[in-house]
Amino acid sequence: MYQKRQLDQKKSCGYFEEWDESGTDQALTNGVYNCDDLKEFGKKNGWCPYFVARHAITMADVVVYNYQYMLDPKVAGLISQEMNENSVVIFDEGHNIDNICIEALSVDLDINKLNKAQACITKLNNRVNELRSQDVDRIRSEYTKLVSNLRISGALPQPSATDDQLGAAPIIPNHIADDAVPGSIRRAEHFLRMLRIIIQYLKNRLNSEEHANNTTTNNINRGISQRRNQQARVEVESPSAFLLDLEQKTALDREPLKYFYSRLHSLMRTVAMVDLDEAAALGQLANFLTLAATYHVEHNDGFAVIFDPFFRGPSSIPEPKLQFSCLDASLAIQPVFTKFLSVIITSGTLSPLDLYPTLLGFQPAVSKSFAMSIFRTCILPLVVSKGADQQAISTRFEARDNISIIRNYGILLIELVSSVPDGIVTFFTSYQYMEKTIAHWDEMGIIRQLLAHKLIFIETKDVVETSIAYDNYKRACNIGRGAIFFSIARGKVAEGIDFKGHYGRCVVCIGVPYQYTQSHVLRTRLEYLLTKHQIREADFLTFDAMRQTAQCIGRVIRSKKDYGIVILADARFAKNDKRDKLPGWVLQFLNEFNVSITTEEALSTIGRFLRQMGQPFSQQDLDSIQLDPIAAIEIIKTHLVQSNKNKNLLHSNTKTATTQHSFSENNHLATQDDDGIPPDDYVDNEDVKMEEDDLSMSGL
Repeated sequence: MYQKRQLDQKKSCGYFEEWDESGTDQALTNGVYNCDDLKEFGKKNGWCPYFVARHAITMADVVVYNYQYMLDPKVAGLISQEMNENSVVIFDEGHNIDNICIEALSVDLDINKLNKAQACITKLNNRVNELRSQDVDRIRSEYTKLVSNLRISGALPQPSATDDQLGAAPIIPNHIADDAVPGSIRRAEHFLRMLRIIIQYLKNRLNSEEHANNTTTNNINRGISQRRNQQARVEVESPSAFLLDLEQKTALDREPLKYFYSRLHSLMRTVAMVDLDEAAALGQLANFLTLAATYHVEHNDGFAVIFDPFFRGPSSIPEPKLQFSCLDASLAIQPVFTKFLSVIITSGTLSPLDLYPTLLGFQPAVSKSFAMSIFRTCILPLVVSKGADQQAISTRFEARDNISIIRNYGILLIELVSSVPDGIVTFFTSYQYMEKTIAHWDEMGIIRQLLAHKLIFIETKDVVETSIAYDNYKRACNIGRGAIFFSIARGKVAEGIDFKGHYGRCVVCIGVPYQYTQSHVLRTRLEYLLTKHQIREADFLTFDAMRQTAQCIGRVIRSKKDYGIVILADARFAKNDKRDKLPGWVLQFLNEFNVSITTEEALSTIGRFLRQMGQPFSQQDLDSIQLDPIAAIEIIKTHLVQSNKNKNLLHSNTKTATTQHSFSENNHLATQDDDGIPPDDYVDNEDVKMEEDDLSMSGL
């Protein structure tokens, strides 16, 4: 708001000004609003739909959004900070919540971003000089405010036009927010000069071929853990070690760095420059410096600064990269646990449950897993460990280029496309392995045989291309031609696309989707998990691979009436340490007779299964496992009435310490479910006593 009013009339937004004058005192009528509805509402009333949504969140009964809005401090500070502590927070599809938490407190910088940040500094400096000659009072006013503390002065981010470019500030402890901005960065020219020096230092670290060799042996005592291969001089160091090296090389004090993001935000608001293309890159740089300087004392071991001069991006060309990597997932979610009284984590692939409390740093008292409610055996999971020639099949590194194994995978698909109707989704472990395998299949004539039965569509790294391929895949299934969709286990298709009904009659997982273990970020995190939580490398990698496998499996069953076949095509899936980590709704259908079988045995079992699923079922059987809608409404009404009674009791007993405690005790609930699948697992606090109706609601 402050930013908008400082702009010239030509640059101001009429929709914002109209909302600012009347919209903040108006309320939306009762109803459900999605993004399109808000746009239409804003157009009709002349209000900015973005700020209408931000304002409506504080009054809404139910808000549905991506959980980065709750976990990422750069967004949560703008969107979720006004929510009441009595709100119930539900993280649906929370199987990857630890990775989201880590990404929220991690920053990646490369030479391109540093160059953009440098260009932004030049423009800011020119703008400051321009204001000094035309509007010196504005610069003087900012300086005066910065003498007071950040919170009072407004240097901490408030809703403004620059938020979309810089993002909100990272998590800043109260003792920092209540401090005054250090004198060394109060003047804009001094602050910008320090940023220039730091950018040049980072460029030298990324481009220098001698920096790693010049590092003294004292680095070990400074907390630096260095890991280099034969050529790449990759350095992995703690935030404290990074800041110490920065001080020694640039003579800059580390203390002002924790205020850099807020200082940059204040400067951007003062100079009223909201159209800078490079602002996002400069914001990331300031975010990185603030995080490093803020957490280097209390959580120094929970972060790592990685300089990788030979990082390879999608183009496979070396692109020097600086990665500030968070290693402790609990740091991002702890503010959620602290603020809100009830937190629910739910997913159909939240398995095994006992590892999530360790990763996220909370202690659930009740852990519950629900079986899938069924009226027929609608899933056929098969572990195919041998090919048509009785040779073991696997995508492990040693056998990945084995032509016989690649041929066996192709033969398996040929048999499936001739036996399974409609759509088949095949998941590979990586883009590189998929491309290599398809090339071999083309040389062997396997692709030609597949096309004789079904069309082939491929997921690419381009989202638009993949969307077009998916639409055409559905068209091929709808007209009866049938299709195969080649996808990646960790790609967009595995996470966000449903193959309901005839679009996904069979899912084939070729190989165990382990992470790329040579990643320096992953290696550093594995070391941290072993040191901090005694989680072995093999255990975590297997856990991560199997939850990705479960995501792929979940694409095939999307409703009570759906059915599908699951082929786990790798001999390693037959081992207990892999199978035991699959969700309960998969294990309940997996029997010992369907483990470690050959391609021929799998086809025989598939034939019997499809004939069984082709038989009609009665509506009575389906209704027997579904909750009656009228009964569901009554349960909801009862639940709401009880909630209102509890709320009134809380307000009427503010002087009773025991009553206050019973309602303020944090209840962190973790459940497991999936779209169309009843919840599998949940975790609840021991202080919560759930009645039978509440359990029914959890399964609703």
